[in-house]
Amino acid sequence: MAQRPYIVGNWKMHGTRAMLSEARAIDRAAQRHMKVEVAIAPPYTLIHPIHREAEQIGVGAQDCHHESEGAHTGDISAAMLADAGAKFVILGHSERRQAHGEKDSVVRAKAETALGSGLRVILCCGESEKTRDAGKAIEFVKKQLKSSLPKAGEELGDASEKLTIAYEPIWAIGTGKTATGADIAAMHGEIRELLVELYGEDQGSEIRILYGGSVKPENAAEIFATPEVGGALVGGASLTADSFMGIALAAAETEDS
Repeated sequence: MAQRPYIVGNWKMHGTRAMLSEARAIDRAAQRHMKVEVAIAPPYTLIHPIHREAEQIGVGAQDCHHESEGAHTGDISAAMLADAGAKFVILGHSERRQAHGEKDSVVRAKAETALGSGLRVILCCGESEKTRDAGKAIEFVKKQLKSSLPKAGEELGDASEKLTIAYEPIWAIGTGKTATGADIAAMHGEIRELLVELYGEDQGSEIRILYGGSVKPENAAEIFATPEVGGALVGGASLTADSFMGIALAAAETEDS
């Protein structure tokens, strides 16, 4: 059974308590679009306040440490996130990989720790413009994913319930550029094949694959009509209820069509 489209807002390093009003507005609007699963990943400081008030949307985090506890000044464990009310965590985002030097092995360790703490995982992948221009985008992304994904087994359980993939071409994040429908379909198709290979047909065929990279209300419908696109990971357009829920509405309308 196909899962609902999943629309996730990544607020990145934006948001103080003044943003709680936007979170409330998103939550109220999400109650009118039950055919779409809506979630936001605010900064750590807002996870608990939003969790306390949210009735419909999921609340998650943007990262976690790969250890469950210890002498890691400034870091936050998956268990701490769960305790604050987070239900999922975004891992392996290109901004973490580039700015913090996170390798695939670290992303995998974080994913396994998060799953062990009861969090769902949104695992990111994506290629640079240089890699795409060299004709190696699919090869790179599949290798990155294979090295970053948690292994099938008891810790993961049902991968289709615990795991989501977000394909975000690095050159399209915050640039206004968006991959073509053909490029998205090709990459998502290859990712689907890999997921079936790793987790089996029953689970691998049901894991949602999100697209991210300058997703806006204006281009959302075209993106959601693309084969194997199960939702979106949205950056800047998720900071206001109007733009974010415009994207969610496009996903709902695609479901109805």
